Amino acid sequence: MKKKILVVDDEESIRLLYQEELRDAGYEVQTASNGEEALVAIKECKPDLVTLDIKMAKMDGAEFLERLRQIHRDLPVIICTAYDDYRQDFRLWASDDFVVKSSDIADLKAKISRLLGDQA
Repeated sequence: MKKKILVVDDEESIRLLYQEELRDAGYEVQTASNGEEALVAIKECKPDLVTLDIKMAKMDGAEFLERLRQIHRDLPVIICTAYDDYRQDFRLWASDDFVVKSSDIADLKAKISRLLGDQA
């Protein structure tokens, strides 16, 4: 059975890139454009892992992560942001890994594979 990944990002181009690349890698992919949509998607699709942007409207990544951890402590979350300085934000330390956004998502795929036990 394919592992499910929820991609949470306000940029449509990033959602589409990650969706295509991760599907090609053998994962089932759902997307959400903000934290509110992501909370609904988690209930519906029950992902095995979440990739999470930080700067988003309605509910940013830090608030989403805090709410997620209240209900799903063990769901792996990879922070995907264009801003490397977010590594210092203690609110994000509840995530499992951190990736600086790039058009080359090899690093992201490697971290997903590691967190999911390399079973796409």
